[in-house]
Amino acid sequence: MRISFYLPLIVAIFLFGCQNKTTKDKADAIYFGGTIITMEDASPTVEAVAVKDGKIIFTGKKSEADEYQGDSTKTYDLKGETLLPGFIDAHGHITSRAGMIQAIDLSPTPYGTVNSIPDLQNTIKKYTKDHKIPAGIPLIGNGYDDAIMVEHRHPTRQELDAISETNPIIAIHASGHAAVANSAMLKFVGIDENPKDPAGGHYGRDQKTGKLNGKLEENACFTALLTLTKKMSKDQGNNLTQSMKNLMIAQDEWLSYGQTTMCDGRTMGESVALLKEAADRKLLKADLVYFPDFEYFKKEFDKFKPEYMKYNNRLKLGGFKFSDDGSPQGKTAWLTIPYLVPPAGQGPDYKGFPIFADSVLYNDLKILFSNGITAQLHVNGDAAIDQAIRVIKKLKNEGIYKPELRATLIHVQNSRPDHIQKIKDIGVIPSYFSTHVYLWGDWHYSSVFGPERAAFISPANSALKAAILFTMHHDSPVTPPDLLTAVYSAVNRKTRSGRILGPNERIKPIEALKAITINAAYQYHEEDSKGSLKVGKLADMVILDQDPLTINPEKIREIKVMETIKEGKSVYKRGLNKTTSG
Repeated sequence: MRISFYLPLIVAIFLFGCQNKTTKDKADAIYFGGTIITMEDASPTVEAVAVKDGKIIFTGKKSEADEYQGDSTKTYDLKGETLLPGFIDAHGHITSRAGMIQAIDLSPTPYGTVNSIPDLQNTIKKYTKDHKIPAGIPLIGNGYDDAIMVEHRHPTRQELDAISETNPIIAIHASGHAAVANSAMLKFVGIDENPKDPAGGHYGRDQKTGKLNGKLEENACFTALLTLTKKMSKDQGNNLTQSMKNLMIAQDEWLSYGQTTMCDGRTMGESVALLKEAADRKLLKADLVYFPDFEYFKKEFDKFKPEYMKYNNRLKLGGFKFSDDGSPQGKTAWLTIPYLVPPAGQGPDYKGFPIFADSVLYNDLKILFSNGITAQLHVNGDAAIDQAIRVIKKLKNEGIYKPELRATLIHVQNSRPDHIQKIKDIGVIPSYFSTHVYLWGDWHYSSVFGPERAAFISPANSALKAAILFTMHHDSPVTPPDLLTAVYSAVNRKTRSGRILGPNERIKPIEALKAITINAAYQYHEEDSKGSLKVGKLADMVILDQDPLTINPEKIREIKVMETIKEGKSVYKRGLNKTTSG
């Protein structure tokens, strides 16, 4: 009798529970009808993905996905296009890009038209005329590249003076590590005719006269730009509104290239306040991980600590940034062997220069690592890579650095074969600027490093064979925030001229895609929620018009981002947004 009394109750509870589960499991959206690449080795491709409340609740066969379809479920037929996890920006500079939105574009091909010094002069003159710029107003140009321009040299102070003697003019190198100023700009930012080189920086001088030629390298450049920014902001009053508009334009550009996690890899000046303002106003459409420059904010370190690894309205403090040397294409990176062709004004033994002494880097990293906080270290030249390895190894031997912090070596361009095992031993992540092979490979081959060293830049395959997890990045605004070109470059290792630079370092498309998805998620300590299409992870996804795993590898650069989806919500759709991917 006891069983017969309880049986109806048990059946009712069971049926109610099943009904609740069925209701709960109805998806908000189901994607099917194309190639779906998961980045999960156990199931590399699936037929369908179901999403609910911004997370993935199913991946698998289309017939099984149909069980998640309810009256309000939206179905998305990919119609042969390809769905992947959203791309993750392992290292970029979104606030720098925002700051350059209104700058005069001095980029060469393939992104611009300034391929000579006369092109540069005419572009600035045309901008001044078209925008009716009054005398005395500063002009900022960005992106000129001596590696590509026919003269293969930087413009001079006198060549900028020829544009205007009344408007302060500064032209920023594509690397972001150097600039050239005219006489009016030197005066405007307070640089006299006989300045002393700052620590970690250099003022260019005419070889014959010894006078300033307008070139500013590394900290000389950064100091001038910060001074310029402060003076212009003061003159223009509270310019936060325009700065925010520019940040939103930059954000849309990142989204148009398929990125659902963005990066600000060296936040300086007022940019921290700008990012926090954007977060407080809930203006961020995708997650943004930022890394303040440690030396710049060292005195404020304690204020940052409580924010570490915690998202607030999509903004997260991911650690701190160190710039240990300069740019290889700009010939300021710190090498152990001299540059093949030294820059103007330097002798045949010129090797670039460091930004920090070992003692400074050691003490700074010790503060961070002792507090359980990670770092990104910009290291381009092999001497800078040596320094980072040397200092981190010492801290690891002292029990202060632990591999679980996942410190990251950024760029690692002029790497040597012996670095591979050392990087593995100390437990850091190399993040390669693979696009260099395509954009500047010919310059590295013929002018920067020479054939042997150039063949080993961004050695992704060597890292792969050593079982080292690596990522890849675009370093925008050095290049557009374009990770598919990084994939193309890592897979093909083909320069602009068609030379194969280091064929042994080519990797398969799937490995390159992992570097900008699941590996990048790991770098950010977010592998449990991002980087692959897996049940329980965020529905961060990108739709491409072609499958990068089956297309001719040399056509990967031509793939277009059709849609970017952040936590199940479309944040960019090709043809509907102002910004379009290239």
